[in-house]
Amino acid sequence: MKKLSKYIAFAFLGMAMASCGDDYNDWANPQTNPQENAITIPGLTATAADAIDLANVSEDSVSTFTLSTAALPEGFKLADARVEVTPQGVEGATKTTFNAGIEGRAAAADLSDLVVNAYGKRPTARTFDAHVYLDAVKDGQAVLIDAGKINVVVTPKAPYIASNYYLVGDMYGEGKWALADCVKFNHSDADVYEDPVFTLMVTTTKDNQYWKIIPQGNIDAGNPWAIQNDPKGVVGVTKNGDDAMSGTLVTSVTKDDGTTDAPNAAMIAKAGIYQITINMMDYTYTIKQISPEYYLVGKLQGWSDKPEGKTCLMYAETPMVQSYTTQWKDDANLKIWLGSDWGTWSSAYGSATMADANTPTGSLKSDNNAGAIICPEPGAFYTFKVDFSTMTYSWTKLENQNPTEFENVSLIGVGGKWNDGDDIDMTQVTPHNWFIETTLPVGGFKIRANHKWNAGGNWGYTEDQKFTSTGKLFNNAVSGDIKIATAGKYRIFFNDITNEYAFIAVAE
Repeated sequence: MKKLSKYIAFAFLGMAMASCGDDYNDWANPQTNPQENAITIPGLTATAADAIDLANVSEDSVSTFTLSTAALPEGFKLADARVEVTPQGVEGATKTTFNAGIEGRAAAADLSDLVVNAYGKRPTARTFDAHVYLDAVKDGQAVLIDAGKINVVVTPKAPYIASNYYLVGDMYGEGKWALADCVKFNHSDADVYEDPVFTLMVTTTKDNQYWKIIPQGNIDAGNPWAIQNDPKGVVGVTKNGDDAMSGTLVTSVTKDDGTTDAPNAAMIAKAGIYQITINMMDYTYTIKQISPEYYLVGKLQGWSDKPEGKTCLMYAETPMVQSYTTQWKDDANLKIWLGSDWGTWSSAYGSATMADANTPTGSLKSDNNAGAIICPEPGAFYTFKVDFSTMTYSWTKLENQNPTEFENVSLIGVGGKWNDGDDIDMTQVTPHNWFIETTLPVGGFKIRANHKWNAGGNWGYTEDQKFTSTGKLFNNAVSGDIKIATAGKYRIFFNDITNEYAFIAVAE
Protein backbone atom coordinates (compact mmCIF):
# COMPACT_ATOMS: atom_id res chain seq x y z
CA MET A 1 0.00 0.00 0.00
CA LYS A 2 2.88 2.38 0.79
CA LYS A 3 4.40 1.70 -2.63
CA LEU A 4 1.10 2.47 -4.34
CA SER A 5 0.68 5.68 -2.36
CA LYS A 6 4.17 6.71 -3.44
CA TYR A 7 3.21 6.29 -7.12
CA ILE A 8 0.18 8.47 -6.70
CA ALA A 9 1.95 11.04 -4.54
CA PHE A 10 4.62 11.52 -7.20
CA ALA A 11 1.93 11.82 -9.83
CA PHE A 12 0.11 14.52 -7.89
CA LEU A 13 3.36 16.38 -7.35
CA GLY A 14 4.01 16.30 -11.12
CA MET A 15 0.55 17.59 -11.90
CA ALA A 16 0.80 20.39 -9.39
CA MET A 17 4.12 21.57 -10.85
CA ALA A 18 2.83 21.33 -14.40
CA SER A 19 -0.29 23.31 -13.60
CA CYS A 20 1.37 26.08 -11.58
CA GLY A 21 0.61 29.49 -13.05
CA ASP A 22 -2.31 28.42 -15.25
CA ASP A 23 -6.05 28.43 -14.67
CA TYR A 24 -6.71 24.75 -15.37
CA ASN A 25 -8.56 23.31 -12.38
CA ASP A 26 -10.79 20.60 -13.92
CA TRP A 27 -8.82 17.62 -12.64
CA ALA A 28 -11.73 15.28 -13.28
CA ASN A 29 -10.92 15.61 -17.01
CA PRO A 30 -7.21 15.19 -17.84
CA GLN A 31 -5.54 17.60 -20.22
CA THR A 32 -4.57 16.83 -23.82
CA ASN A 33 -2.02 14.11 -24.53
CA PRO A 34 -2.88 12.49 -21.19
CA GLN A 35 -0.80 9.36 -21.85
CA GLU A 36 2.37 11.44 -21.36
CA ASN A 37 1.38 11.98 -17.72
CA ALA A 38 -0.03 8.51 -17.10
CA ILE A 39 1.34 6.14 -14.51
CA THR A 40 1.06 2.40 -14.24
CA ILE A 41 -0.04 0.66 -11.08
CA PRO A 42 1.11 -2.87 -10.37
CA GLY A 43 -1.83 -5.26 -10.59
CA LEU A 44 -4.13 -2.81 -12.37
CA THR A 45 -4.39 -3.89 -16.02
CA ALA A 46 -7.07 -4.19 -18.67
CA THR A 47 -7.90 -7.48 -20.35
CA ALA A 48 -9.70 -7.53 -23.71
CA ALA A 49 -13.25 -8.79 -23.78
CA ASP A 50 -14.44 -11.32 -26.33
CA ALA A 51 -14.80 -10.24 -29.96
CA ILE A 52 -17.94 -8.18 -30.47
CA ASP A 53 -20.50 -8.99 -33.19
CA LEU A 54 -22.93 -6.08 -33.18
CA ALA A 55 -25.51 -8.20 -34.97
CA ASN A 56 -25.85 -10.18 -31.74
CA VAL A 57 -25.92 -7.22 -29.36
CA SER A 58 -29.37 -6.49 -27.92
CA GLU A 59 -28.35 -3.99 -25.21
CA ASP A 60 -27.27 -0.38 -25.57
CA SER A 61 -23.76 -1.14 -24.29
CA VAL A 62 -21.25 -3.93 -24.68
CA SER A 63 -18.13 -5.07 -22.79
CA THR A 64 -14.81 -4.10 -24.38
CA PHE A 65 -12.45 -4.92 -21.50
CA THR A 66 -12.29 -5.96 -17.85
CA LEU A 67 -9.97 -4.60 -15.14
CA SER A 68 -7.96 -6.68 -12.74
CA THR A 69 -8.49 -5.78 -9.10
CA ALA A 70 -5.89 -3.69 -7.32
CA ALA A 71 -6.04 -1.88 -4.01
CA LEU A 72 -6.00 1.91 -4.15
CA PRO A 73 -4.90 4.30 -1.36
CA GLU A 74 -7.65 5.32 0.99
CA GLY A 75 -10.09 7.77 -0.55
CA PHE A 76 -9.15 7.09 -4.19
CA LYS A 77 -11.69 5.77 -6.70
CA LEU A 78 -11.35 4.78 -10.34
CA ALA A 79 -13.37 6.79 -12.86
CA ASP A 80 -13.67 7.95 -16.48
CA ALA A 81 -12.26 5.05 -18.43
CA ARG A 82 -11.55 5.76 -22.10
CA VAL A 83 -10.00 3.71 -24.84
CA GLU A 84 -7.71 5.10 -27.55
CA VAL A 85 -7.95 2.96 -30.67
CA THR A 86 -6.20 2.73 -34.02
CA PRO A 87 -7.59 0.46 -36.78
CA GLN A 88 -5.17 -2.23 -37.86
CA GLY A 89 -4.18 -2.35 -41.51
CA VAL A 90 -5.72 1.01 -42.47
CA GLU A 91 -3.18 3.24 -44.17
CA GLY A 92 -3.03 6.71 -42.68
CA ALA A 93 -5.38 5.79 -39.85
CA THR A 94 -5.50 8.12 -36.86
CA LYS A 95 -6.27 7.45 -33.25
CA THR A 96 -9.78 7.96 -31.95
CA THR A 97 -11.23 7.58 -28.49
CA PHE A 98 -14.40 6.07 -27.11
CA ASN A 99 -15.58 6.26 -23.52
CA ALA A 100 -16.21 3.24 -21.36
CA GLY A 101 -17.24 2.71 -17.77
CA ILE A 102 -14.86 1.27 -15.20
CA GLU A 103 -16.47 -2.07 -15.94
CA GLY A 104 -15.33 -1.66 -19.57
CA ARG A 105 -18.75 -1.25 -21.17
CA ALA A 106 -19.03 1.11 -24.15
CA ALA A 107 -22.03 2.31 -26.11
CA ALA A 108 -22.84 -0.08 -28.94
CA ALA A 109 -23.66 2.92 -31.15
CA ASP A 110 -20.15 4.35 -30.56
CA LEU A 111 -18.54 1.06 -31.55
CA SER A 112 -20.71 0.87 -34.66
CA ASP A 113 -19.63 4.35 -35.74
CA LEU A 114 -16.03 3.46 -34.96
CA VAL A 115 -15.87 0.39 -37.17
CA VAL A 116 -18.00 1.82 -39.99
CA ASN A 117 -15.94 5.01 -40.20
CA ALA A 118 -12.69 3.04 -40.28
CA TYR A 119 -13.61 0.03 -42.41
CA GLY A 120 -17.09 0.47 -43.87
CA LYS A 121 -20.28 -1.50 -43.31
CA ARG A 122 -19.23 -4.93 -44.54
CA PRO A 123 -19.93 -7.41 -41.67
CA THR A 124 -16.35 -8.59 -41.20
CA ALA A 125 -14.51 -8.78 -37.88
CA ARG A 126 -12.19 -5.75 -37.61
CA THR A 127 -9.33 -5.40 -35.14
CA PHE A 128 -8.28 -2.19 -33.40
CA ASP A 129 -5.09 -1.61 -31.45
CA ALA A 130 -6.35 -0.16 -28.18
CA HIS A 131 -4.90 1.51 -25.10
CA VAL A 132 -6.98 1.82 -21.92
CA TYR A 133 -6.72 4.84 -19.63
CA LEU A 134 -8.67 5.78 -16.51
CA ASP A 135 -8.46 8.17 -13.59
CA ALA A 136 -7.77 7.62 -9.90
CA VAL A 137 -9.74 10.44 -8.28
CA LYS A 138 -9.64 11.94 -4.77
CA ASP A 139 -10.90 15.31 -3.53
CA GLY A 140 -11.53 16.55 -7.04
CA GLN A 141 -8.05 15.76 -8.27
CA ALA A 142 -7.18 12.92 -10.64
CA VAL A 143 -4.18 10.82 -11.53
CA LEU A 144 -4.15 9.35 -15.02
CA ILE A 145 -3.69 5.58 -14.93
CA ASP A 146 -2.34 3.56 -17.87
CA ALA A 147 -4.16 0.21 -17.77
CA GLY A 148 -2.29 -1.24 -20.73
CA LYS A 149 -2.78 -2.23 -24.35
CA ILE A 150 -5.42 -4.61 -25.70
CA ASN A 151 -7.12 -5.45 -28.99
CA VAL A 152 -10.77 -4.58 -29.58
CA VAL A 153 -12.42 -6.73 -32.27
CA VAL A 154 -15.74 -5.52 -33.69
CA THR A 155 -18.00 -6.81 -36.48
CA PRO A 156 -20.53 -4.23 -37.73
CA LYS A 157 -24.18 -5.14 -37.95
CA ALA A 158 -25.26 -5.64 -41.56
CA PRO A 159 -27.25 -8.20 -43.52
CA TYR A 160 -25.84 -10.48 -46.17
CA ILE A 161 -25.51 -8.67 -49.50
CA ALA A 162 -24.49 -10.55 -52.63
CA SER A 163 -22.14 -8.99 -55.17
CA ASN A 164 -24.95 -8.86 -57.74
CA TYR A 165 -28.64 -9.66 -58.07
CA TYR A 166 -30.81 -10.80 -60.98
CA LEU A 167 -34.52 -10.56 -61.71
CA VAL A 168 -36.39 -13.60 -62.96
CA GLY A 169 -40.08 -13.80 -63.73
CA ASP A 170 -42.96 -14.00 -66.16
CA MET A 171 -41.69 -11.03 -68.17
CA TYR A 172 -38.54 -12.83 -69.31
CA GLY A 173 -38.02 -15.81 -71.58
CA GLU A 174 -40.71 -18.42 -72.10
CA GLY A 175 -41.98 -18.43 -68.54
CA LYS A 176 -39.61 -21.20 -67.45
CA TRP A 177 -37.80 -19.01 -64.89
CA ALA A 178 -34.55 -20.62 -66.02
CA LEU A 179 -30.94 -19.51 -65.66
CA ALA A 180 -30.97 -17.94 -69.12
CA ASP A 181 -33.99 -15.83 -68.13
CA CYS A 182 -32.23 -14.09 -65.22
CA VAL A 183 -31.58 -10.38 -65.93
CA LYS A 184 -28.89 -8.58 -63.96
CA PHE A 185 -29.64 -5.48 -61.90
CA ASN A 186 -27.53 -2.38 -62.46
CA HIS A 187 -25.10 -1.34 -59.73
CA SER A 188 -22.23 1.07 -59.23
CA ASP A 189 -18.62 -0.03 -58.87
CA ALA A 190 -18.69 0.68 -55.13
CA ASP A 191 -18.60 -2.00 -52.44
CA VAL A 192 -22.14 -3.30 -51.97
CA TYR A 193 -21.98 -2.42 -48.29
CA GLU A 194 -21.25 1.19 -49.17
CA ASP A 195 -23.78 1.29 -52.00
CA PRO A 196 -26.41 -1.41 -51.37
CA VAL A 197 -28.85 -0.06 -53.98
CA PHE A 198 -29.50 -1.99 -57.22
CA THR A 199 -31.83 -0.87 -60.03
CA LEU A 200 -33.40 -2.39 -63.12
CA MET A 201 -35.76 -1.19 -65.85
CA VAL A 202 -38.49 -3.74 -66.52
CA THR A 203 -40.98 -3.86 -69.38
CA THR A 204 -44.06 -5.99 -68.85
CA THR A 205 -46.39 -6.64 -71.78
CA LYS A 206 -49.09 -8.38 -69.77
CA ASP A 207 -50.87 -7.82 -66.48
CA ASN A 208 -50.08 -9.83 -63.33
CA GLN A 209 -46.42 -10.60 -63.97
CA TYR A 210 -44.69 -12.49 -61.11
CA TRP A 211 -41.02 -12.04 -60.14
CA LYS A 212 -38.29 -13.04 -57.70
CA ILE A 213 -34.68 -11.96 -57.18
CA ILE A 214 -31.72 -14.32 -57.60
CA PRO A 215 -28.37 -13.66 -55.83
CA GLN A 216 -25.03 -14.00 -57.61
CA GLY A 217 -24.17 -17.18 -55.71
CA ASN A 218 -27.02 -19.08 -57.34
CA ILE A 219 -26.00 -17.80 -60.76
CA ASP A 220 -22.44 -18.97 -60.13
CA ALA A 221 -23.80 -22.39 -59.15
CA GLY A 222 -25.59 -22.64 -62.50
CA ASN A 223 -29.00 -22.99 -60.86
CA PRO A 224 -31.20 -20.00 -59.90
CA TRP A 225 -32.75 -22.10 -57.15
CA ALA A 226 -29.55 -23.61 -55.72
CA ILE A 227 -30.18 -21.92 -52.35
CA GLN A 228 -33.69 -20.75 -51.64
CA ASN A 229 -34.47 -20.05 -47.98
CA ASP A 230 -31.17 -18.99 -46.50
CA PRO A 231 -29.68 -15.53 -45.91
CA LYS A 232 -27.67 -16.15 -49.07
CA GLY A 233 -30.60 -17.54 -51.04
CA VAL A 234 -33.42 -16.42 -53.32
CA VAL A 235 -35.04 -13.10 -52.41
CA GLY A 236 -38.79 -12.53 -52.54
CA VAL A 237 -41.73 -11.42 -50.43
CA THR A 238 -43.77 -12.91 -47.61
CA LYS A 239 -47.16 -12.96 -49.39
CA ASN A 240 -47.40 -14.69 -52.74
CA GLY A 241 -48.68 -12.36 -55.46
CA ASP A 242 -48.07 -9.20 -53.44
CA ASP A 243 -48.55 -6.35 -55.93
CA ALA A 244 -47.51 -3.50 -53.62
CA MET A 245 -45.27 -0.88 -55.24
CA SER A 246 -42.95 -0.96 -52.22
CA GLY A 247 -42.29 -3.34 -49.38
CA THR A 248 -39.92 -5.63 -47.54
CA LEU A 249 -37.82 -8.36 -49.11
CA VAL A 250 -37.16 -11.69 -47.38
CA THR A 251 -35.05 -14.77 -47.98
CA SER A 252 -37.37 -17.09 -46.07
CA VAL A 253 -40.95 -17.22 -44.81
CA THR A 254 -41.87 -18.61 -41.40
CA LYS A 255 -44.87 -20.93 -41.56
CA ASP A 256 -47.52 -21.51 -38.90
CA ASP A 257 -45.70 -24.57 -37.59
CA GLY A 258 -42.53 -22.55 -37.04
CA THR A 259 -40.63 -24.01 -39.96
CA THR A 260 -39.34 -21.85 -42.80
CA ASP A 261 -40.00 -22.01 -46.50
CA ALA A 262 -38.66 -20.30 -49.60
CA PRO A 263 -39.79 -16.70 -50.19
CA ASN A 264 -42.83 -16.04 -52.35
CA ALA A 265 -43.05 -14.21 -55.67
CA ALA A 266 -44.17 -10.59 -55.90
CA MET A 267 -46.27 -9.32 -58.79
CA ILE A 268 -46.51 -6.31 -61.09
CA ALA A 269 -50.23 -5.87 -61.63
CA LYS A 270 -50.38 -3.78 -64.82
CA ALA A 271 -48.42 -3.95 -68.05
CA GLY A 272 -45.98 -1.10 -68.50
CA ILE A 273 -42.44 0.05 -68.03
CA TYR A 274 -41.13 0.08 -64.48
CA GLN A 275 -38.01 0.84 -62.52
CA ILE A 276 -37.36 -1.63 -59.72
CA THR A 277 -35.01 -0.44 -56.98
CA ILE A 278 -33.81 -2.72 -54.20
CA ASN A 279 -31.89 -1.64 -51.12
CA MET A 280 -30.21 -4.71 -49.69
CA MET A 281 -28.95 -2.98 -46.56
CA ASP A 282 -32.50 -2.79 -45.26
CA TYR A 283 -33.99 -5.40 -47.64
CA THR A 284 -36.63 -3.14 -49.16
CA TYR A 285 -37.89 -2.57 -52.69
CA THR A 286 -39.72 0.13 -54.60
CA ILE A 287 -41.35 -0.13 -58.03
CA LYS A 288 -41.92 3.03 -60.03
CA GLN A 289 -43.88 3.12 -63.25
CA ILE A 290 -42.23 5.50 -65.69
CA SER A 291 -43.44 7.47 -68.63
CA PRO A 292 -40.59 6.58 -70.94
CA GLU A 293 -38.85 9.24 -72.97
CA TYR A 294 -37.62 7.96 -76.31
CA TYR A 295 -35.51 10.16 -78.57
CA LEU A 296 -34.57 9.83 -82.21
CA VAL A 297 -30.98 10.25 -83.27
CA GLY A 298 -29.70 10.19 -86.83
CA LYS A 299 -29.39 12.25 -89.97
CA LEU A 300 -32.25 14.48 -88.80
CA GLN A 301 -29.96 15.99 -86.13
CA GLY A 302 -26.47 14.94 -87.19
CA TRP A 303 -26.13 11.72 -85.16
CA SER A 304 -25.19 13.85 -82.18
CA ASP A 305 -24.90 11.98 -78.91
CA LYS A 306 -24.37 15.19 -76.93
CA PRO A 307 -27.00 16.11 -74.30
CA GLU A 308 -28.02 19.16 -76.31
CA GLY A 309 -29.01 16.78 -79.11
CA LYS A 310 -31.98 15.44 -77.17
CA THR A 311 -34.53 17.47 -79.12
CA CYS A 312 -36.35 14.84 -81.20
CA LEU A 313 -38.65 13.30 -78.60
CA MET A 314 -41.07 10.64 -79.78
CA TYR A 315 -44.68 11.34 -78.84
CA ALA A 316 -46.30 8.77 -76.57
CA GLU A 317 -49.64 7.32 -77.66
CA THR A 318 -49.19 4.93 -74.74
CA PRO A 319 -46.09 4.19 -72.65
CA MET A 320 -45.36 1.34 -75.05
CA VAL A 321 -46.35 2.97 -78.36
CA GLN A 322 -44.36 5.98 -79.54
CA SER A 323 -44.37 7.91 -82.81
CA TYR A 324 -42.77 10.81 -84.67
CA THR A 325 -44.06 12.66 -87.72
CA THR A 326 -41.87 14.79 -89.98
CA GLN A 327 -40.34 15.09 -93.41
CA TRP A 328 -37.52 12.55 -93.47
CA LYS A 329 -34.79 14.31 -95.42
CA ASP A 330 -31.39 13.25 -96.73
CA ASP A 331 -30.69 9.54 -96.15
CA ALA A 332 -33.51 9.37 -93.54
CA ASN A 333 -31.47 7.08 -91.25
CA LEU A 334 -32.26 6.92 -87.54
CA LYS A 335 -31.93 5.01 -84.28
CA ILE A 336 -33.76 5.36 -80.97
CA TRP A 337 -32.51 6.00 -77.45
CA LEU A 338 -34.35 5.77 -74.18
CA GLY A 339 -33.63 9.06 -72.43
CA SER A 340 -31.81 7.36 -69.58
CA ASP A 341 -29.55 5.57 -72.10
CA TRP A 342 -28.78 8.66 -74.16
CA GLY A 343 -25.28 8.49 -75.60
CA THR A 344 -24.82 4.74 -75.07
CA TRP A 345 -24.70 3.27 -78.55
CA SER A 346 -24.89 -0.31 -77.34
CA SER A 347 -28.31 0.54 -75.88
CA ALA A 348 -29.68 2.22 -79.02
CA TYR A 349 -32.67 0.60 -80.70
CA GLY A 350 -32.27 -0.11 -84.38
CA SER A 351 -33.32 -2.47 -87.13
CA ALA A 352 -33.03 -6.15 -86.23
CA THR A 353 -31.99 -7.09 -89.76
CA MET A 354 -30.64 -5.12 -92.67
CA ALA A 355 -33.46 -6.49 -94.81
CA ASP A 356 -35.90 -4.50 -92.66
CA ALA A 357 -33.89 -1.28 -92.78
CA ASN A 358 -36.00 0.65 -95.31
CA THR A 359 -39.20 -1.37 -95.41
CA PRO A 360 -42.65 -0.18 -94.18
CA THR A 361 -42.44 -2.52 -91.17
CA GLY A 362 -39.65 -4.20 -89.26
CA SER A 363 -38.35 -5.57 -86.00
CA LEU A 364 -36.29 -3.78 -83.37
CA LYS A 365 -33.34 -4.82 -81.31
CA SER A 366 -31.04 -3.01 -78.92
CA ASP A 367 -27.34 -3.82 -79.11
CA ASN A 368 -24.16 -2.93 -80.98
CA ASN A 369 -25.31 -4.88 -84.02
CA ALA A 370 -28.61 -3.04 -84.49
CA GLY A 371 -28.78 -1.40 -87.90
CA ALA A 372 -30.05 2.05 -88.81
CA ILE A 373 -33.77 2.31 -89.57
CA ILE A 374 -34.49 4.08 -92.87
CA CYS A 375 -37.66 5.81 -94.07
CA PRO A 376 -38.95 3.95 -97.18
CA GLU A 377 -39.16 7.21 -99.11
CA PRO A 378 -36.57 9.82 -98.10
CA GLY A 379 -37.84 13.34 -98.61
CA ALA A 380 -41.48 12.45 -97.93
CA PHE A 381 -43.67 13.07 -94.87
CA TYR A 382 -44.15 9.89 -92.83
CA THR A 383 -45.21 8.90 -89.33
CA PHE A 384 -42.70 6.54 -87.79
CA LYS A 385 -44.33 4.40 -85.06
CA VAL A 386 -42.77 1.93 -82.63
CA ASP A 387 -44.47 -0.63 -80.39
CA PHE A 388 -41.98 -1.54 -77.68
CA SER A 389 -44.22 -4.30 -76.35
CA THR A 390 -43.74 -6.26 -79.58
CA MET A 391 -40.39 -4.66 -80.55
CA THR A 392 -41.73 -3.72 -83.97
CA TYR A 393 -41.93 -0.51 -86.01
CA SER A 394 -43.90 0.79 -88.99
CA TRP A 395 -43.90 3.70 -91.44
CA THR A 396 -47.13 5.40 -92.58
CA LYS A 397 -47.06 7.99 -95.35
CA LEU A 398 -49.11 11.14 -94.76
CA GLU A 399 -51.92 11.80 -97.22
CA ASN A 400 -51.12 15.51 -97.14
CA GLN A 401 -47.56 15.95 -98.36
CA ASN A 402 -47.81 19.76 -98.24
CA PRO A 403 -48.76 20.64 -94.63
CA THR A 404 -49.02 24.32 -93.71
CA GLU A 405 -45.66 25.76 -92.79
CA PHE A 406 -45.18 28.39 -90.10
CA GLU A 407 -42.36 30.85 -89.73
CA ASN A 408 -42.75 30.90 -85.95
CA VAL A 409 -44.43 28.80 -83.30
CA SER A 410 -44.37 30.28 -79.81
CA LEU A 411 -45.78 30.24 -76.29
CA ILE A 412 -48.06 33.14 -75.43
CA GLY A 413 -49.63 34.05 -72.11
CA VAL A 414 -46.82 32.74 -69.89
CA GLY A 415 -47.01 34.56 -66.57
CA GLY A 416 -50.18 36.35 -67.69
CA LYS A 417 -48.46 38.16 -70.58
CA TRP A 418 -50.77 38.03 -73.61
CA ASN A 419 -49.76 41.10 -75.59
CA ASP A 420 -48.05 41.15 -78.95
CA GLY A 421 -44.33 40.96 -78.29
CA ASP A 422 -44.80 38.58 -75.35
CA ASP A 423 -44.37 35.48 -77.52
CA ILE A 424 -41.66 33.04 -76.43
CA ASP A 425 -40.40 31.43 -79.63
CA MET A 426 -39.77 27.70 -79.92
CA THR A 427 -37.09 26.23 -82.21
CA GLN A 428 -38.02 24.07 -85.20
CA VAL A 429 -35.72 21.05 -84.71
CA THR A 430 -37.11 19.01 -87.64
CA PRO A 431 -39.81 20.00 -90.14
CA HIS A 432 -42.97 20.81 -88.12
CA ASN A 433 -41.48 19.74 -84.78
CA TRP A 434 -40.79 22.50 -82.29
CA PHE A 435 -38.81 22.55 -79.03
CA ILE A 436 -38.03 24.88 -76.13
CA GLU A 437 -36.67 24.55 -72.60
CA THR A 438 -38.09 27.25 -70.37
CA THR A 439 -39.42 28.00 -66.90
CA LEU A 440 -43.19 28.11 -66.51
CA PRO A 441 -45.15 29.57 -63.60
CA VAL A 442 -48.45 28.16 -62.42
CA GLY A 443 -51.17 29.36 -64.78
CA GLY A 444 -52.39 29.17 -68.35
CA PHE A 445 -50.85 29.80 -71.74
CA LYS A 446 -51.36 28.79 -75.37
CA ILE A 447 -49.25 28.03 -78.43
CA ARG A 448 -49.73 30.14 -81.54
CA ALA A 449 -48.20 30.49 -84.98
CA ASN A 450 -46.46 33.49 -86.53
CA HIS A 451 -47.08 35.68 -83.44
CA LYS A 452 -50.74 36.07 -84.46
CA TRP A 453 -54.12 34.65 -83.49
CA ASN A 454 -55.38 34.16 -87.02
CA ALA A 455 -52.38 32.56 -88.75
CA GLY A 456 -53.86 29.06 -88.86
CA GLY A 457 -52.28 27.94 -85.60
CA ASN A 458 -53.96 28.56 -82.25
CA TRP A 459 -53.40 25.56 -80.03
CA GLY A 460 -54.78 24.94 -76.57
CA TYR A 461 -56.99 22.65 -74.50
CA THR A 462 -60.61 21.78 -74.99
CA GLU A 463 -62.96 23.08 -72.31
CA ASP A 464 -62.84 19.93 -70.17
CA GLN A 465 -59.25 18.91 -70.95
CA LYS A 466 -56.94 18.53 -67.95
CA PHE A 467 -53.18 18.83 -67.94
CA THR A 468 -51.17 15.71 -68.72
CA SER A 469 -47.49 15.53 -69.58
CA THR A 470 -48.23 14.13 -73.05
CA GLY A 471 -51.24 14.36 -75.31
CA LYS A 472 -52.83 16.36 -78.12
CA LEU A 473 -53.83 20.01 -78.35
CA PHE A 474 -56.89 21.46 -80.06
CA ASN A 475 -56.32 23.90 -82.96
CA ASN A 476 -59.19 26.38 -82.94
CA ALA A 477 -59.80 30.06 -82.30
CA VAL A 478 -61.84 29.17 -79.21
CA SER A 479 -59.42 26.65 -77.74
CA GLY A 480 -58.75 27.03 -74.01
CA ASP A 481 -55.58 27.64 -72.08
CA ILE A 482 -52.99 24.96 -71.36
CA LYS A 483 -52.93 24.97 -67.56
CA ILE A 484 -49.72 24.26 -65.64
CA ALA A 485 -50.35 23.14 -62.06
CA THR A 486 -46.72 22.92 -60.94
CA ALA A 487 -44.25 25.71 -61.62
CA GLY A 488 -40.79 24.78 -62.81
CA LYS A 489 -38.48 24.28 -65.76
CA TYR A 490 -39.88 22.22 -68.63
CA ARG A 491 -38.67 20.79 -71.93
CA ILE A 492 -41.59 21.36 -74.30
CA PHE A 493 -42.07 19.47 -77.58
CA PHE A 494 -44.83 20.17 -80.12
CA ASN A 495 -45.77 18.89 -83.59
CA ASP A 496 -47.90 21.31 -85.63
CA ILE A 497 -49.16 18.54 -87.98
CA THR A 498 -50.39 16.01 -85.44
CA ASN A 499 -50.96 18.56 -82.61
CA GLU A 500 -49.06 16.20 -80.27
CA TYR A 501 -47.16 17.67 -77.34
CA ALA A 502 -44.98 16.64 -74.42
CA PHE A 503 -43.99 18.58 -71.28
CA ILE A 504 -40.94 17.02 -69.59
CA ALA A 505 -40.17 18.47 -66.16
CA VAL A 506 -36.48 19.23 -65.64
CA ALA A 507 -35.03 18.47 -62.21
CA GLU A 508 -33.45 21.60 -60.74
